[in-house]
Amino acid sequence: MSNDRRELNWDDQIENDSPEFVTLPEGDYDFEIIDFERARHNGSDKLPACNKAIVHIKIQGPEGVAVIKHNLFLHSITEGMLCAFFTAIGQRKKGEKVSMNWGQVIGSSGRAKVGIRKWKNDNGEEKVFNEIKKFYEPSEGPQNSKKGFEAGRF
Repeated sequence: MSNDRRELNWDDQIENDSPEFVTLPEGDYDFEIIDFERARHNGSDKLPACNKAIVHIKIQGPEGVAVIKHNLFLHSITEGMLCAFFTAIGQRKKGEKVSMNWGQVIGSSGRAKVGIRKWKNDNGEEKVFNEIKKFYEPSEGPQNSKKGFEAGRF
C-alpha cells in the first residue's frame, strides 16, 4: 500500500484493499508514531473545548500490525497525559518543563500498555478495539525516539 495520501478524482483507478483489522491482546508493547493530525475537541461534560492531537500509533504484535488512534487533548486538565506521552517518546524527562515539539513526533517510538475496549454499535453488535492505557518512561540508557537536529552534532 502506498503512503501517497491524496484526494481521489471521480474517475481515478483504485487497487489498495483495506488492511485487515488486528486487535492485540492486552499487554505492554513497543510502538512507533506513524502519523498525527491536528484537530479540535468540541467540549464535553468532563473537558472543555480545546485543541487535540490524534496520534496514529503502530504496534507490531504476534497477531500482526495494529494501528491505534489515540487522542491527546491540549488542556491543563490532561497535562499529565501529555507529559507521559512526551516522556515515553524521549522528548522529555520526568519533572522537566519542555515545549511540545510536534514536528518530531512522527517516527518517535516508545512503550505503552495496550488495553481492549468493548462497545455495542447501533445494531447491538459487540465491537472491540485497542486503546492506549498508559505510556511508559523509557528505560535508562539510549533513547528509543527519533533524534532531530542538534546544533554541533553530526
